[in-house]
Amino acid sequence: MVGPAPLRALSIIIPAYNEERTIHLILDKVRNVQLINGIAKEVIIVNDGSTDGTVAAVERYMGINPAMGIRFIQQPRNMGKGAAIHRGIKEATGEYLIVQDADLEYDPREYNDLLRPVIEGFADVVFGSRFMGHHPHRILFFWHSIGNKFLTQLSNAFNNLNLTDMETCYKLIRSDIAKSLDLCEKRFGFEPEVTAKLAKVKEARIYEVGISYYGRTYAEGKKIGWKDGFRAIWCIVKYGVG
Repeated sequence: MVGPAPLRALSIIIPAYNEERTIHLILDKVRNVQLINGIAKEVIIVNDGSTDGTVAAVERYMGINPAMGIRFIQQPRNMGKGAAIHRGIKEATGEYLIVQDADLEYDPREYNDLLRPVIEGFADVVFGSRFMGHHPHRILFFWHSIGNKFLTQLSNAFNNLNLTDMETCYKLIRSDIAKSLDLCEKRFGFEPEVTAKLAKVKEARIYEVGISYYGRTYAEGKKIGWKDGFRAIWCIVKYGVG
């Protein structure tokens, strides 16, 4: 694999499914963040067959903010978050990419925290951990936190890593590495799959930094459930052994 290209642009992939209420708010945050070293932002929104007003909200936002150059991609139907991310990876042209959920659980101002190990020449992949550092974290569900830590430890055992948060949305990845991965999982199995496959890229230097987390309740629109947890276990075993 060739070495990393100079970091001129960061591709920000935003999978969106029924995020009419928050999509404009997260786009404001993405717009307002100034990346270090003058790095440009490529914003790619992948609409995953939303049935609410997400499309109209994004088109309205694009009309008001043409300078952002947002690329708005439509999936043919609801295919799952993982499938939307696969499409975003394929379309990305920046030297690095990151996934940004369309809700308000993660703070784009922390892109720079993830970028620093890359700019300083240490990292090819940077995970943003919700379980380390001094950043604010909303207090929510006990069993979710136990489940996340269990899945991370299981993933670590299969992949010989020592991450603290495998399930994090914030994974900053060198784009040529991301594009080289044969990713299959269409839904929330994306996280354990991409982690396992990144662990197998011998040249990839993986780092982790602490980030904030402003989690949502189910009433506020959280979509992941216990069935996704069992799927994650299956994916950890499948892709860790494979």
